[in-house]
Amino acid sequence: MRAGSFAGKARTQTQIAISADAASWFLLGASPDLRLQIETAPELHPAAGSRNSPIAGVLLPSADLDQITGLLSLRELQPFRVYCTSSVRRILRDQNTVFGMLNRVPNQVEWCEFKVGDSFSLSTNEHAIRCEAVSLGTRFPAYVMKPDTLLAQEATVGFVMTSPNGKRMAFLPAVPSIDGRLLELLSTVDVLLFDGTFWSEDELVRVQGAGATASEMGHVTVSGEEGSLRKLARLQRPRKIFVHVNNTNPMLDESSDEYRQVRDAGWEIAEDGWRLDL
Repeated sequence: MRAGSFAGKARTQTQIAISADAASWFLLGASPDLRLQIETAPELHPAAGSRNSPIAGVLLPSADLDQITGLLSLRELQPFRVYCTSSVRRILRDQNTVFGMLNRVPNQVEWCEFKVGDSFSLSTNEHAIRCEAVSLGTRFPAYVMKPDTLLAQEATVGFVMTSPNGKRMAFLPAVPSIDGRLLELLSTVDVLLFDGTFWSEDELVRVQGAGATASEMGHVTVSGEEGSLRKLARLQRPRKIFVHVNNTNPMLDESSDEYRQVRDAGWEIAEDGWRLDL
């Protein structure tokens, strides 16, 4: 990529921002690249001459580093909300003192806990997005202390959001497996942002010579009998987009057979700067 010889596009780490009114925005996760991503998205800039950010809140799917480290870029005393499970809140607030920087003064960050299966409102005015949290995995990050004291079903969640006009979008960046319950849910959405981390089970091992498998890291593969291309092939309603794609995944190479398989199956691979209007 850096040499200009790769048939693909550069991408920052996955970051989604949603809004019902284009004034107040809610982040899905907080990526390590968040500062750069805010700078390249005018919608997320403060109004001219103001320090008041339009970012009203952040929803955390998990305590994985690629979902939380961007929070520390939002520590400049600007009030906002963090929506997470009780287990993720305990990991960040009780086990990691660095995240105390988010609560240096009263009313800096409001921590809003939700339970798996809860439906809650994202709103700062009369325009509201409804959000439902769906349990996806039971694996906590390796850095977490005493994971056995936490609720396993809160380790990794996905979000299904319903706009004021009834359109629905699912954000599932880390999915360990696909079952009938999940298929039924995904058949109700209009846009699906789905885990595209690895193409194959032993991808990291083959590329690096060592490492964990896709399933050991909590990700269903794109290819294979149990992979997302095959398991989600019958989903006709949603626009299907892969997100959270690891840089080892060969489908990023637009000259590859893997890329052609993805496109022939009706999937897209998310790129920086995309805007979706529901």
